[in-house]
Amino acid sequence: MAEGGFRFLEHISEAYIEAYGKNLEEAFEYAAKAMFEVMTDTSKVEARVEEDVEVEGEDKEALLMEWLSELLYRYGAKNMVYSKFKVSIEKTDEGYRLKGKAWGEEFDPQKHPSRTEVKAVTYSLMEIEEKEGRATVKFVLDI
Repeated sequence: MAEGGFRFLEHISEAYIEAYGKNLEEAFEYAAKAMFEVMTDTSKVEARVEEDVEVEGEDKEALLMEWLSELLYRYGAKNMVYSKFKVSIEKTDEGYRLKGKAWGEEFDPQKHPSRTEVKAVTYSLMEIEEKEGRATVKFVLDI
């Protein structure tokens, strides 16, 4: 079984990402890590602060959008960068709920190199595929 992770796909002007794992939860965790990797070197982000994150979406695509958008909001509003994530996803009557944790620290330009600013998460080219023992999500970040 291949380990989870992410890779950057070709796109003319945006950040196009494919994240994968043994299940949907792990793919969502790597999607978040990939988004922060666009912004900084996540290997330099220490897991000093643990934050709870809970979002809901009417379908899995909306859930991915809400998850990444909430983390991006926290980056902008609280100046936080994250490097470690753990999520659980459950089906609800209205759609899906994600309960997660994100570990990181306040952005420090002396410690965390600035890369590319992410303006927004988009539905452009978004795909979610689940197979036995593997889940893959693809999405585009507006940079």
